[in-house]
Amino acid sequence: MSALIAEDEILHEADLVWLEDISRLDYVRQSLDRLPTRRGRPAYHRDGRIVGYAVLGPGAKPSRNSGTFRRRVFWLLPHDRDTAPEGLYATGAPAEAVDARTLAPGVKGCKTERSEGGPMSSARLGTAG
Repeated sequence: MSALIAEDEILHEADLVWLEDISRLDYVRQSLDRLPTRRGRPAYHRDGRIVGYAVLGPGAKPSRNSGTFRRRVFWLLPHDRDTAPEGLYATGAPAEAVDARTLAPGVKGCKTERSEGGPMSSARLGTAG
């Protein structure tokens, strides 16, 4: 969950790669996943779809136990607001969700009025999807 992501866990991020136009999304979910490499598109094993991911710089060290790297992955589920604007998250947002426009390498992002379904959300403006 985003609330559980500490700035020191993401300080080796060099870039964020977006697979979709984030200006059309009120929020994205984020998690720290254990991945075999510092860079490249990770495999995705959740319902829904991957929206983006972090690329780590050369200073990132793998886990001593598993040899994997902890990297952020950004994703959405089928019932999220972008595909179900009147659904479960018509207002509010999942705990791990943040406004993608507040994200940057090494910055965990935050919730905003838009991500919470307020008046500035794309769902309210009729531009979802």
